[in-house]
Parts: sequence; structure tokens; C-alpha cells
Amino acid sequence: MKRHCLDFSALTPNQVYDILRLRSEVFVIEQNCLYLDADGKDPKCKHLFYYAGDTLAAYARLLPKGTSYPSVSIGRILVAEEFRKHALGKQLVEDAIKSCHSFWPDETITIGAQKYLLNFYQSLGFKVIGDEYLEDGIMHVDMQLQ
Repeated sequence: MKRHCLDFSALTPNQVYDILRLRSEVFVIEQNCLYLDADGKDPKCKHLFYYAGDTLAAYARLLPKGTSYPSVSIGRILVAEEFRKHALGKQLVEDAIKSCHSFWPDETITIGAQKYLLNFYQSLGFKVIGDEYLEDGIMHVDMQLQ
């Protein structure tokens, strides 16, 4: 796997296309959620992603504080279907956490986790900070890592 973590302005047109396509495949098509993925936040973010050869395998968006939450956050976390049986999700989130701490030291990290992944995120140190809520037809819960 080749790892990249870039500002939006440093992404190539092909990387932007691959990222937006995979986000649509997972969040819009696979999860059957109609929502506007291009939410205006991407230009403010760092983009962490892995390629296996020419195929985008995993992606996470690192958001500075004040973009989605008062704290730093990680969002749009995904692994392409063909790479899900390789513990890549855990590697991606651990890398995202380390990257956030590198870019924004000593900051709390907040995520809006899909409820079915609650145990996964708890295993990485996140704690529930609020009530469950429905977003795009999927139950979510906000979580934080100090």
C-alpha cells in the first residue's frame, strides 16, 4: 500500500476523482444514502488515503477544529469493499489519529460514528459523548478521543 496525506490543493485531479468516486460508491450507493458528499469542507481538510497499485483502497478526511465540530475531527472513513478483510480499517483509523495529533497536537478528536461501528471505535479509545441520532437514514453517535 502506498500512503498519502495531502492538503486538498496538493491532490491531483485523478486523486480527487478516485476519492469522490469511492466515497460515492460506499456512502451513497452501498449504504443507500442520498446526500450531497461535496459539502464544501474538503478544501479545508487533510486527505489520508492508501493506494494498492492504481486502486484507491482506503480513505479518511481529517478536519481542523471548527470545520464539523468545535474540535478536530475525522470523517468519511472508508475502506473499499475488496480490501475490507485485511484489517485496513483499523490501520486507517490509527493512522488518522496519529496524523491528527501530528497536525494538531494535544487536540481532542471527535467523530460522528455509525452506531454499528461503536465497538470498533471504542476499541481504538473513542468514548461516546452524546445521544444517538439519525443521519442520512443511519443511526450515528458522536464519540471523542482525548
